[in-house]
Amino acid sequence: MSAEEMFWDLTQPMHADPAVCKSTMMGLPCVRFDGRFFASLDRRSGALLVKLPADRVADLIASGHGQPFAPAGRPFREWVAVTAPDRERWHSLLVEARDHVADLSRAPRQRRTPQPKRDARTGDRRSAAGADGTQQVTSWTR
Repeated sequence: MSAEEMFWDLTQPMHADPAVCKSTMMGLPCVRFDGRFFASLDRRSGALLVKLPADRVADLIASGHGQPFAPAGRPFREWVAVTAPDRERWHSLLVEARDHVADLSRAPRQRRTPQPKRDARTGDRRSAAGADGTQQVTSWTR
């Protein structure tokens, strides 16, 4: 059985949950829970890619069971690549990843605070207009 066949075979039972669906992530086959990616397969290397807490990812890498997932050279801190096809390990990690993302889905999403825009001419950051209608400028350190 190929790595991709094993990936779909192991994720198929998860589709009984209506929150789980097939998708693509960066052109790779993946599965989502409630719209959030939790697992994928790197067709090139045959590695299982799973989203887990950063400390769990570090543990898997340190133990030799995983490698950093760095598609453009920069590691994703909550993703690990598991290259050795092992049905039991993959199943366990898929369940762990799904549960991790399910927990994230239950937590309220934190909204990012919008950053002030930069003045194109000076590079300074501008905050919203002051009470008198003038722009408040915050200096920008380069």
